[in-house]
Amino acid sequence: MKQLLIVFIGGGLGSVFRFVLTKISILNYTKFPAPTLISNVIGCFILGLVLGYAIKNNHLNSPQTLLLATGFCGGLTTFSTFAYENISLIKSGDISQLLFYTFLSLLLGFSAIFLGLQLSK
Repeated sequence: MKQLLIVFIGGGLGSVFRFVLTKISILNYTKFPAPTLISNVIGCFILGLVLGYAIKNNHLNSPQTLLLATGFCGGLTTFSTFAYENISLIKSGDISQLLFYTFLSLLLGFSAIFLGLQLSK
């Protein structure tokens, strides 16, 4: 039960952080879904740091790992919004924006995980 509460708290904090990002007006200046991209990349970076540290120190099941990796990063990152925004770009006919957003999301997400893992060594 304690683990569920820890994940719940972390998920709530991550979701609030993502919500705040969506409210920053400079990020909503164009049709490009910058808030989702930024929240996903930040979440990937934090996840890389946390899991790299947890693997190195054999703390994969620690409360801190659950709070930050499963909870916070799970609440902060959002595949469902990413998928919805891609569908919206398809419907609007903006295929170049769709390809750019999808490629950039994958490239930066994988890079952020890799960087976080490397920094935690």
